[in-house]
Amino acid sequence: MNRTPALDRTVDKVLAQKQEDFMTRIDSAYQEAASNLESSKGSLRSEYEKIIQGSRKQAENLKRQILGSKRLESRNQELLLIETAVNNYFEKAREKFRELSRDKEYKSMINEMIDDCISAIGTGEIIIESNEKDSKIVAEIIAKKPKKVKLTLSDKPIDSIGGLRALSPDGSLTYDSTIELRMERLKPLIRKEIVQRLRGDK
Repeated sequence: MNRTPALDRTVDKVLAQKQEDFMTRIDSAYQEAASNLESSKGSLRSEYEKIIQGSRKQAENLKRQILGSKRLESRNQELLLIETAVNNYFEKAREKFRELSRDKEYKSMINEMIDDCISAIGTGEIIIESNEKDSKIVAEIIAKKPKKVKLTLSDKPIDSIGGLRALSPDGSLTYDSTIELRMERLKPLIRKEIVQRLRGDK
């Protein structure tokens, strides 16, 4: 079959149309791929930002934990130093009380302690306990007390730097007025005073 100019034109036209369709499809596929890529870039950027933000939050949380831990450690050290200072203060105070002169003021304190014991126990008979060093003073004061309440000095000395302890005959009621216990009650006040001075509140 001989090709004619008309046939050639038809073939060329068909080929050109197919080529145009092919190029259009390629262009469409390219545009779609480019659009998908751009969309993927946005999604990747968003994920990247989320990761960065999450990392920053974790870093901030870690920083706060470290700072909080440092503050807590610092506060614990401060409290330990304060407690050590308070204990040292009271140990020195105990040494002073051990060497305290049993003078008129001390005897007056013992007298007040016995009155406190009588009020606290509230029974008709009370046993008074003291250390060996104070037993003579306590006995002298007891002898001068009114006989409304029978006061008896125990013949067993207690281990104390000073003061006394009282109890009912059956032992069901006790009242501790030793210097050690009174000092322990003062500890919170002394501790507070030291903290205030350290922080410049006074």
